[in-house]
Amino acid sequence: MARRVHQPLENQEFDFILTMADGPVLAYFVGTWPKAVEACKAMDPVVSEAAERYAGRLTAVRVDMTRCPEPVRRYGVTGAPSVVLVKAGEAAAREAGPLDGPALRAFLDGNL
Repeated sequence: MARRVHQPLENQEFDFILTMADGPVLAYFVGTWPKAVEACKAMDPVVSEAAERYAGRLTAVRVDMTRCPEPVRRYGVTGAPSVVLVKAGEAAAREAGPLDGPALRAFLDGNL
C-alpha cells in the first residue's frame, strides 16, 4: 500500500485518523482469513491508486478487521473486502466485495 493509505494497528488509532482527517475517509476493510486474502490483496493497488487520485479530497485507511474490530462493528461491515466512505464519523456510502479501479472511482465520484 502506498504511504497515502494509513494502516491503523488498533481501534484508537483508527479513531485518531478519523478525527484528524480534513474531509471524508475511505475506510477499506480487509480480512486475514484465507477466503478474503486474495481479494483484499487484489484491491490494495486499486485503493492506493484512488488515494493518490483523490489526494486532498479524502483520507484512505486500510482497516484489518481482526486488529480493529470496533470500526467493523460500528459501520456494520460483514465481509472483506469492503469500503465505507465515512463523513463526519458516519457511514455515508458503502460497497461490499472486490472493486476494480473504475468501480471504485465511480463509487467515490458518486459519493464525494
